[in-house]
Amino acid sequence: MHDFVIIIPAYNEAGRLRHTIRGIQAVADAPIVVVNDGSLDGTAQEARDTGATVLDLPFNLGYGAALQTGYRYALKEGYVRAVQMDADGQHDPVSIPILLKDVQTGTVDVVIGSRFLGESDYRPPLIRKIGMVLFRNIASFLTGQKITDPTSGFQALNLRAMQFYASDAYPVDFPDADVLIMLHRSGMRFKEVPVRMHQSPKKISMHSGIVPLYYLFKMVLSIFVTLLREKYPQEEA
Repeated sequence: MHDFVIIIPAYNEAGRLRHTIRGIQAVADAPIVVVNDGSLDGTAQEARDTGATVLDLPFNLGYGAALQTGYRYALKEGYVRAVQMDADGQHDPVSIPILLKDVQTGTVDVVIGSRFLGESDYRPPLIRKIGMVLFRNIASFLTGQKITDPTSGFQALNLRAMQFYASDAYPVDFPDADVLIMLHRSGMRFKEVPVRMHQSPKKISMHSGIVPLYYLFKMVLSIFVTLLREKYPQEEA
């Protein structure tokens, strides 16, 4: 059994996904699971051509649901650690060992890769930048620790956190700052580390078009609901 599995949600990433997977394979000896989120292009076949395991969703369920599908599969297969990253090449695979270090030693349950602590050429659109500033301040206040990149999807998790992400408590719409608050309230430890990230290609995403406005509203609502809940379902690691 490998020490960890890499989970990649992917929607219409043909032409980018192969490069991402080859980059991972160059630095990490780990199985790669691509969750094909109802793509309409050659994403699934491109992933299979690289040797990755592909989980096909029947239609587009969204980023969070695709991630959760990957975690449920990983738990079913017996993996005890995981790295999640995007398919489009924004997350640089060279940072995988940095993310895993404290998860492997048991120092924390989740390590989050921050594009604002390390070298990065990432420049967010204005509306997303506003959301980042707003939610990192809210998350920092509610968790009692400084958070610089609450929207980062470049993370490493241990078994306990994987079980949480696979549970019904996980917000499958926009899993960002609300997840960090949930982790804190459920007693899990997390930290940020500097990672290398690149500018996202110009494509439709969960932060494109009018979606950022919906994202701002939905995240405020999700955080409010999170604070109303007393506890979250947990499995013993």
